[in-house]
Amino acid sequence: MMKELKIPAHPTPVGEMLTEEFLIPLEVSQGQLARAMGVSRKTVNELCVGRRSVTVETALLLSKVLGTTSGFWLNLQIMNDMWQAQHNESFTEKLDHAARLVEVA
Repeated sequence: MMKELKIPAHPTPVGEMLTEEFLIPLEVSQGQLARAMGVSRKTVNELCVGRRSVTVETALLLSKVLGTTSGFWLNLQIMNDMWQAQHNESFTEKLDHAARLVEVA
């Protein structure tokens, strides 16, 4: 039986990780990051303050300019999305009422 992944504590938000672990220590401004990525400063700012989610394209750009993997950014986004879903009352009610179509062996 496949177990559901439960996220026990709120994972680090993408924007916090980007700001606290990359921009500040590297002394890189949002504008500098935006130029390196070829995106607007608004796009980077929205990532940093949590108003924009990481897409595949954004993850690829961040990985190239910051020397990480795209999976790092995508996994962090997924962990945050899952935590949000697991703590969203209306969604958890919907999930509780979802009917299984296939039995798991």
